[in-house]
Amino acid sequence: MSQFTNDTPGDEVVKAYANRVPGKTILITGPSESGIGAQTAIFLAAGKPALIILAGRTKSKIQPVIDQIAIENPDVPIIFVELDLADLSSVRKAAEEVKTLTKKLDILVNNAGIMAIPNYTVSKDGIEYQFAANHIGHFLLTNLLMDEIIAAGPDSRIINVSSLGYLSGGVRFDDPNFNDGAEYNTWYAYAQSKTANILFTHALADKLRSKGISSFALNPGLILESKLMANVSKEMFEEGFRITTEALNGEPMPSIAPKSLAAGASTTLYGALDPGLKDHSGSFLNHAAISDLELRPHATGLDNQEKLWELSEKLVGQKFSY
Repeated sequence: MSQFTNDTPGDEVVKAYANRVPGKTILITGPSESGIGAQTAIFLAAGKPALIILAGRTKSKIQPVIDQIAIENPDVPIIFVELDLADLSSVRKAAEEVKTLTKKLDILVNNAGIMAIPNYTVSKDGIEYQFAANHIGHFLLTNLLMDEIIAAGPDSRIINVSSLGYLSGGVRFDDPNFNDGAEYNTWYAYAQSKTANILFTHALADKLRSKGISSFALNPGLILESKLMANVSKEMFEEGFRITTEALNGEPMPSIAPKSLAAGASTTLYGALDPGLKDHSGSFLNHAAISDLELRPHATGLDNQEKLWELSEKLVGQKFSY
């Protein structure tokens, strides 16, 4: 049982596992200022890792995080890598750059995400934008860096930041682009991408179990301070709540208590560091603990995870096995 609560700030999680950070090489996607990725990086830096790689689209949005870490922990190396997860060529370029920086990757935090794009939009590669940025880009990045993850040894971890937003719907395996936008709804698209995070986690857990490498998906919580919420109007939020309620079909809505930005990083840090999770790879985490919520059928099952893997390989134009 976890020692943490919904309100535990991330720095307390890192302090609890102080011996688990030194010497680690860590990559975090989407660590822009005022987001949980930034908090994750700042808290991990206090643990004195060997290297933190911060990967994102715009360096100016991440520079304040780099500056804060440089002031608080000047002996921790921080390197920025340009990464646009909605552009597969950018993902490939970023992966190649990471390979020049390190031969091992102990912790990969697939944190970057977008939410509630009101109008149907596709990525540079023609993929619905939320699915592209939240899942497909991370699918490609993770697989391109798999040699480095495996090289780090049997204690390395892959963390996929999902959301209880997955409850609203599954992956449209035969039509992830919502009939070219004709059937688009921002919350169903968001749910598709967040369900994909969970199924991807299950697939990774199965494929990497023999190597001792763990993968976890998680719900960071409702973090009103996060920039992820910046474009969500009251009306949009209410629509999302209604869609989720309908999808649950009478089942109770999980408790969603707001938490601070500092507490928003705690579940990520718990997944990355807790040694007791090693025998629970593939688990869904919530409130810095293994969730007691039963996952919906659309986010479980070997058939679903295999369909997602096949679709993802098709969209990136590359197959992966290990």
